[in-house]
Amino acid sequence: MRDQETFVSVEDEALDGTTGDFDLSERQALRRVPGLSTELADITEVEYRQLRLERVVLVGVWTEGTVTDAENSLIELTALAETAGSQVLEGLIQRRSRPDPATYIGRGKVDDLTAVVVDSGADTVICDGELSPSQLRNLEQRTKVKVVDRTALILDIFAQHAKSKEGKAQVELAQLEYLLPRLRGWGETLSRQAGGSGRGGGAGGGVGLRGPGETKLETDRRRIRHRIARLRREIKSMRTIRQTKRARRARNAVPAVAIAGYTNAGKSSLLNRLTNAGVLVENALFATLDPTTRKATTSDGRLYTLSDTVGFVRHLPHQIVEAFRSTLEEVADADLLVHVVDGAHPDPEEQVRAVREVLAEVGADRLPELLVVNKVDTADEETLLRLKRLWPDAVFVSAHTGRGIDGLRESIEDRLPTPAVEIRAVLPYDRGDLVARVHRHGEVLSTAHLPEGTLLHVRVDEALAAELAPYAEVEAVRAGSGRR
Repeated sequence: MRDQETFVSVEDEALDGTTGDFDLSERQALRRVPGLSTELADITEVEYRQLRLERVVLVGVWTEGTVTDAENSLIELTALAETAGSQVLEGLIQRRSRPDPATYIGRGKVDDLTAVVVDSGADTVICDGELSPSQLRNLEQRTKVKVVDRTALILDIFAQHAKSKEGKAQVELAQLEYLLPRLRGWGETLSRQAGGSGRGGGAGGGVGLRGPGETKLETDRRRIRHRIARLRREIKSMRTIRQTKRARRARNAVPAVAIAGYTNAGKSSLLNRLTNAGVLVENALFATLDPTTRKATTSDGRLYTLSDTVGFVRHLPHQIVEAFRSTLEEVADADLLVHVVDGAHPDPEEQVRAVREVLAEVGADRLPELLVVNKVDTADEETLLRLKRLWPDAVFVSAHTGRGIDGLRESIEDRLPTPAVEIRAVLPYDRGDLVARVHRHGEVLSTAHLPEGTLLHVRVDEALAAELAPYAEVEAVRAGSGRR
């Protein structure tokens, strides 16, 4: 009983009717001032600096699909860059069978890119793909500006938006794992020996640098490996705390519903609409990273939880998936997955495919899924008709206006697991506490008031059925699989 009270008090901490206004104002307190430039004196320092994306040119390689697919991909990269605080100046797409192994885009196109960078005054190039260390180095040497790939851009957004201790540790781990194979130093200086040429000294290193030692690059790699090992230990301990909370909810037989979907599909807005959670809402990609769990109640009084999770994106970096695995397991352990899709997006089918691909990586692809198409207030009717034919069982809602929310609640309730034991019992009137628990954690099929007490026909879990057994009117009957 004490566990139940603790659970309810923790899950009920919410600001009614808010959308994270305080968090939103805090995030917007520091904004970029247009017109001020941060040109790099030495572009080889990029990995040792915090990313400061400002005036950028986007570059993509179109290898498959239609030209519309390629343009949508670059539009998404534009949104990512703007979320990171950049001003997008130009966007270039090259048609190739595969990216160039040396420079990502063709060598001739690199000259065109350099001309665009010079003409526009850009200080950063962002590539719509993950670049190898050699591709990064070659592009920077040719364009003379900082080059960032899609993975580094997403990691930078995560670093800006992480708030909790666990979220910050997960982001740092992902960034270090991305950085480790891409380390290089400040020009030629890093090729020197920090303490000499190795064991026994030798001729290398120059005056004052002979003797045993290691290069600065080796030192940095060793420090990063130590930091990665420490972060993994910290995240593992936090994972235990998360598992303990889930075990408490499972012990209290509280069904769990996870809200997942593409970034900026409206997951946090939907959670706020369903539970008054007060979660930050912003029209930006990856606005919320830290999972939020709130309690909700069915029409017949049963408790269940709704958890908002980190958003997904096409080609989500594998470093993020690995670092956030403990958070994503919140989805895998749920009883129902509410998959939110942006109905106003140019390609909602691709969103669904990308999300399901990541869910499969964390073992959540076998969960019962309720597809929810959000933002129907801004989507065109032709698109909605096409999606209704494509997904006939989906629920169409608008978290902004509240349209379809009642139907969504009913659909969630219909798909929640039902308790496993059906029983009829007459509870004395002095056992009101037991009646309240039955209403909260079981499914009440019928109620009648008799002179000797309250007659309840209910479905409950095995633990609660054992407490009702002394008052049972008839023998308990198994409800079968436990799901409708």
